Parts: sequence; structure tokens; C-alpha cells
Amino acid sequence: MPKRSGNISLSSYDDIFQTDQSREEAQQERVQEIPLSELHPFKGHPFKVLDDDAMQKTVESITQFGVMTPAIARPRPEGGYELIAGHRRHHASELAGKETMPVIVRDMDDDAATILMVDSNLQRETLLPSERAFAYKMKLEAIKHQGQRTDLTSSQVGMKLQAMDIVGQEAGDSRNQVHRYIRLTELIPELLDMVDEKKIAFNPAVELSYLKKEEQKDFLEAMDYAQATPSLSQAQRLKKFSQEGKCSLDAMCAIMSEEKKSELDKVTIKNDVLRKYFPKSYTPKQMEDTIIKLLEQWQKKREKSMER
Repeated sequence: MPKRSGNISLSSYDDIFQTDQSREEAQQERVQEIPLSELHPFKGHPFKVLDDDAMQKTVESITQFGVMTPAIARPRPEGGYELIAGHRRHHASELAGKETMPVIVRDMDDDAATILMVDSNLQRETLLPSERAFAYKMKLEAIKHQGQRTDLTSSQVGMKLQAMDIVGQEAGDSRNQVHRYIRLTELIPELLDMVDEKKIAFNPAVELSYLKKEEQKDFLEAMDYAQATPSLSQAQRLKKFSQEGKCSLDAMCAIMSEEKKSELDKVTIKNDVLRKYFPKSYTPKQMEDTIIKLLEQWQKKREKSMER
């Protein structure tokens, strides 16, 4: 009778006597103390880690109590770990003089890691427009990529709309608002910084994002020439000019030099003119109060003269 050949797999002693509970515990995630030097920022991380008042409070808390909430990271092929959530805690730990921090190590693919990184940061109370813009874009691309792997029957347009809806629903924004935020990623850095600094309003900024990069650079010069920032109507006209191939520097300077409707209702008196009538020690608030009082006295005199 011929002998049967085949691979025989022998279980180890530990495998044979290991209980279901011990196997489950081995697979569960554990909090580990990992050296700060082995933790690296997430590639393309869109959120800014600033040394502001909030960071100082975090440093003080970590100095006194340590890191209360573990960070989340994943192993890097080249060694060390890539932070998914916990960039601010990592930086605060460095400032606090710590050598390690608690971390949950989790094996995740690029798309899942990106989505978790974005979601964990979108919970913050204050986000700059640029941070939200790039976060939405990264999450949208990750969701679309997941969809391309799992739902090959969907059309490209259908997948894009579905992914945009998911991003909006989970962030509390409409699909249209998500799209408008993502448009900001088309702005050159100088203009995007002005949006973050509230020098350019959100709605005009969205319209400006449709200008070509060279046109956006020229627009910086046009703003400097006119010493003004764009209204929504001005930005919409610039967008139309760009689409028609008419968005020259001269055209932009002409549009930006127009008096805005809001400015037509203002009366502006230059500081050097006012200073001639007030002591040098007067603050702007004292000057304003004095002017109001004088105007009230002038109005009362006019009313009395009209009664006679």
C-alpha cells in the first residue's frame, strides 16, 4: 500500500494548552510606554502644532499628571512608529522634559490610519480653515480609495459624491460645504495664510481658488496696490475673468481699487489730522469720546436754533 506524503503541522506545547481567554488577551491592544524619539509625525499631517497658550496648559498638565490619554501609532517599516493621534501630546511631552509617553500600537493600512488621524483631530474646538480643508481632502481621498477596492461596480462620479457625503455627515457639514473647504487647498500658501489670519473671508477665498496659480500670485500684487482685500462680488468677477482668459494684473488692480458699498457709508478721518486737535497723551478712545460729546453739544445747539 503506497505511503501518503504530506506536511504534518505540529502544535507547540503552548498552543495546545493555551486557553481561548489567553489567546484573546494576547490579541488585545495594550498601552505601551514608547520613547518619544521613536514616534514620528503622520505623513502629510495637516494640523498645526503650535506653541500657544493651549499648548502651555497641556505642558503643565503633563508635567503634573503625565499623559492621561494614550496616543495611537502604527509600526513603520523602517523602524519606530508613526503617530496617528497624539501629535500635540507628543510635542507637549517633549517640552515637559519627558522621555516616553503611553501609546496604543495598532496595525492599520494607510487609508484607515488617515481616516482615524483626521477624525481624532476634527474633534478639536478651534480649527484653522486650512487645517479643515486639507483634513477633508485627505479623508475624502482615503474613503474613495477604500471604495475603489471594495465596490468596483460604482461609477467614479457616484463614488465621489458618496464619499463627500460621508465626510460631511461625520464632520457635521453639508457635502457642498466640504467641497468648498477642499477648494481652499487650491490656494497658494500666501493667500491661504491670509484666510487663516482672517484677512480674507471664507466665501471670497473659495472663489479665488479658481484662479490659476500665476493669477493668484498677481492678485497678491493687486491687493497690495489697492491696499484692500476682496469682497465676495469682486472675487466672483475675478473668477469669471479667469475663466474668460481676461484676468490680467491691470484688470485685477482695477477691480480691487473700486470703492466697496460698505466703504461708501463710512467717514474716515486720518489720525494725523485728528492729532492736531488733541493733546499727545490722548488715547484713540479718549479722542472718540470727546468727538461724540462735541457732536452731541453741536446737535443740541442746532435744535435750539431751529426752535426759535
